[in-house]
Amino acid sequence: MSIKECGHHEAERRHVLRLILIGGTSFLVVILLTILLIFLILRPTKPHVILQDATLYSFNLSSATPNTLSLTMQVTLSSHNPNARIGVYYQHLRLHAAYRSQQISLPTALPDAYQGHHDFTLWSPFLYAAAVPVAPFLLEALRQDQRAAALMLNVRLTGALKWKVGSWVSGRYHLYVNCPAFISLDGDRATAVGVVAAPLKLQLLQSCSVDV
Repeated sequence: MSIKECGHHEAERRHVLRLILIGGTSFLVVILLTILLIFLILRPTKPHVILQDATLYSFNLSSATPNTLSLTMQVTLSSHNPNARIGVYYQHLRLHAAYRSQQISLPTALPDAYQGHHDFTLWSPFLYAAAVPVAPFLLEALRQDQRAAALMLNVRLTGALKWKVGSWVSGRYHLYVNCPAFISLDGDRATAVGVVAAPLKLQLLQSCSVDV
């Protein structure tokens, strides 16, 4: 075979490979555009989350130095997927209680979950705080709330969310849920050292703000 013929075959081989590459890339682009169009047409709606109830087992505020807070409570969260054709994956979920933007409980991990079309998911975790240090200005605010026998907490859920359309699964989106919880307290109002003698269960049915 001459050098000219070898060069001709090499050029044909490169041309075929180029056509295969272009065809494969075009096919992949068409598939991705189709999925994107379906995703945009369906317009996924973020989940609806409700704080159904909260059971406060203990709530103690120590005025000794350093100022600390201890509590044990159980909350029930309900999440609803309002989408008719889109599923939802929940991953790396963490739940904690906050008071005036300061986290006052340890984060509680929730199991990963998949939520089908119009499906509901229910979580009922415990939240714990054992001698958590609190800032002086928060201590005074807590004392005032305890004298009034009323406490406003925020139950916050963070994690990741993925959308599922058919067999396609999107990338991760950050999930942030904030649920206000107004809780009545029993205790010594004069000293503002609150102790819940018996479990206090509150039916809240409080809607939560959801950011995705």
